[in-house]
Amino acid sequence: MSVEAKQSMLKNLEKEFGHTLTANDMSEVLKTIADELDNYNLEQIDTSNVDESSYDMLEAFLFAKELEGRSPNTINRYKYIIGKLLIYCQVPIRSITVYHLRRYLMELKSRDCADVTIEGVREVFSSFFNWLQKEQLISNNPCSNLAPIKCMKKEKLPFSRVDIEKLKEKCECNRDKAIICFLLCTGCRISEVTQLNITDIDFDKKQCKVLGKGNKERVVYIDDVTILMLKRYFSERTDNLPALFVGKGTERLTPAGVRFMLNKLAKQANVDHVHPHRFRRTLATNLIYHGMPIQEVAKILGHEKLDTTMKYVFLDNNNLKFSYYKFNS
Repeated sequence: MSVEAKQSMLKNLEKEFGHTLTANDMSEVLKTIADELDNYNLEQIDTSNVDESSYDMLEAFLFAKELEGRSPNTINRYKYIIGKLLIYCQVPIRSITVYHLRRYLMELKSRDCADVTIEGVREVFSSFFNWLQKEQLISNNPCSNLAPIKCMKKEKLPFSRVDIEKLKEKCECNRDKAIICFLLCTGCRISEVTQLNITDIDFDKKQCKVLGKGNKERVVYIDDVTILMLKRYFSERTDNLPALFVGKGTERLTPAGVRFMLNKLAKQANVDHVHPHRFRRTLATNLIYHGMPIQEVAKILGHEKLDTTMKYVFLDNNNLKFSYYKFNS
């Protein structure tokens, strides 16, 4: 199952049953389903008509990407998307042309897939066939003439201070307040937060080490308010579990559990578009607004490319006008 399909299914389940189950029960249900969905990969798709040499090329590509440090989720996504293409084309990889790719993408469009999703698929195709060409496994690259899919760019706003206060007011426990504060001050990905242990936090230095994408370690910093909330949360815990954040009946709070908690708070606080990545966007915008160099912001967020970081930053027109006259006087 693709990442997009899995996320869509989990969101639909939350909407359908969220009002009938407690937050903790719903978290456990989503975790169980998410773990089960991870088991559905290419081996459970009928690949009997795909030639062996094509799968040998695919396996070589996946091995190379794994060696480069791509995450297991990324590897599974590559495997699923490329595998579906091979099943669709019913020809060896060396015989796939740009027309095969265009027809496949048009079929996705006919099924009402979002343009951003289709562009993500195209990018996987491009990565795969470019690699094959560099490795001299194919002579003609079908992606050479496959233009990017134009996607409508939606303006993604950071949280306002009022939004954050509304969310905090609706928190039922110190754990939830600590999570909100931690996401906001560190800009960590939700997968990074849920992997952390208590021992990863250095309270004296007000920082912690996180393991990001590609198994790359970086240091993030923690403000005084977050430290206070973490200590309050730890003082209430009666378990001896190592995880930084735990759920009732679970050893470690899962990403699905955090998302469910945030969705619940969003409804109660009447704040739209509450999701973990928006906290990263908010931190990036705040740091840039207060003058931190973009290179340092990228390092805190764990980005290799500055272009990626700039996508996280919201530039308000009023701020742009103020900066223009400040630096052009």
